[in-house]
Amino acid sequence: MSTYIAKPQEVERQWYVIDAEGQVLGRLASQVASMLRGKHKPTFTPNCDCGDYIIVVNADKLVLTGKKLDKKIYRYHTGYPGGLKEIPYRKLMATKSEFAFREAVRRMLPKGPLGYRMAKKLFVYAGPEHKQQAQKPVEYKL
Repeated sequence: MSTYIAKPQEVERQWYVIDAEGQVLGRLASQVASMLRGKHKPTFTPNCDCGDYIIVVNADKLVLTGKKLDKKIYRYHTGYPGGLKEIPYRKLMATKSEFAFREAVRRMLPKGPLGYRMAKKLFVYAGPEHKQQAQKPVEYKL
């Protein structure tokens, strides 16, 4: 018996909607990253993009546990000398909650062209509405 290896043209992709209201940021991000990779499918192949499309709504209602809202800091560098910028998560979640979730998921995906392709299948919205009704997404309960 030989091992099954998925080919990119054979992969069947689904569209899922996930409601993030009341969910913990990191736990939801790890589950979404796993679904984007396709690890929930029996045909998972590490070197192939076999994941599904994920739509996350109500990203502004995500929760951080403990004192992370005050102590956790998002850092990035502008590229200029002395250009390290720091934003506390309380401010980041209040202003750019979609970005905070998308960045959490992106950092859990593989680095390189394969991971970039997987990250493009994630759609995050702050409110309850999304623009992908034409794809007939299925609601996914976590």
